[in-house]
Amino acid sequence: MRRDWLVRRDWGGAMTDGLVTLPSNYPVPDTIERLRDAVTAAGLQIFARVDHAAGAREAGLELRPTELLVFGNARGGTPLMRDEQTAGIDLPLKALAWADEDGQTWLSYNDPAWIAERHALGEPSAAAVQTLRGAIGRLARAAAGA
Repeated sequence: MRRDWLVRRDWGGAMTDGLVTLPSNYPVPDTIERLRDAVTAAGLQIFARVDHAAGAREAGLELRPTELLVFGNARGGTPLMRDEQTAGIDLPLKALAWADEDGQTWLSYNDPAWIAERHALGEPSAAAVQTLRGAIGRLARAAAGA
């Protein structure tokens, strides 16, 4: 059962309610590894890697491959939280690699501009939001092989 909102037509990514999703040329574990490598090469910190499918298996449940990477640094996120501390609920940045029912791998992340809108961020953090937006876009495209 394919949902229309999952269909992505270009490598630029599609956005639904702040969620940007790109197709990946690699399986889920490889996509997350590529993202991890790009993140560390950019000098960012990896805070967590969560294998949701492994967690499901441990609970006796099935889930297609799904892995989350949480990453960032204080220089990037602090300006947003100084503007409005509630932005911390959406930070650090994270990206989810997942496989759909057809086996296609996708890489999804929250657009920092959406985070800014969600928390009514203003001019004090505008430059940081744009920097984060560009950075996560580049990292995601590198990981997905775009």
